[in-house]
Amino acid sequence: MSLSLSKRISGGKGLAQPLLRRAATVELDWDVRQKSRFAAIDSTGRALAVFLPRGQAVRGGDVLVAEDGSLVRVIAAPQKVLHITWCRQHGTAFDLMRAAYHLGNRHVPIELQADHLKIEPDHVLADMLRSMHMIVTDAELSFEPEGGAYGGHVTNDGHSHHGHGGNGHDHPHGHAHDHGHDHSHDRRAGADGHGE
Repeated sequence: MSLSLSKRISGGKGLAQPLLRRAATVELDWDVRQKSRFAAIDSTGRALAVFLPRGQAVRGGDVLVAEDGSLVRVIAAPQKVLHITWCRQHGTAFDLMRAAYHLGNRHVPIELQADHLKIEPDHVLADMLRSMHMIVTDAELSFEPEGGAYGGHVTNDGHSHHGHGGNGHDHPHGHAHDHGHDHSHDRRAGADGHGE
């Protein structure tokens, strides 16, 4: 029988550290964490049935409260992502901001960091980013996309916003420029996001 969980404590706020350390954990990727209803197995082997208010995304570090009062700490599981950085030889950090702008125009879930971006794998978007001279590498990392301007809610419509590369908002010149350097970088990013 599944243990029902219907309360989420964002970031485990207000809970004592010893309680958090003793709590069972559950590793979930973004596809699961953006749903308000899902099943999972925690670190103690218990079957969980999660029922949260619609539109709430579960973040790594959040704590779910079970009907019996027990706590389950959520860990953002590593998953396949595209790790995006700017070319330090031929570009500037502003290129990263420009890339985030173009991705945002496509309503793509995106994790913003000071020195890199992360998105879910999409070959059309990867090609667009490379045409903008970004360095795009495949990686297995946790994924915590931005929650948006309206309180971090997500939609659960199952609709993919990927693959909109041909809508006229790509590179300002509409084509890739060859500056004599290769951004294909077929190396894989390691757990820290850097190439091996």
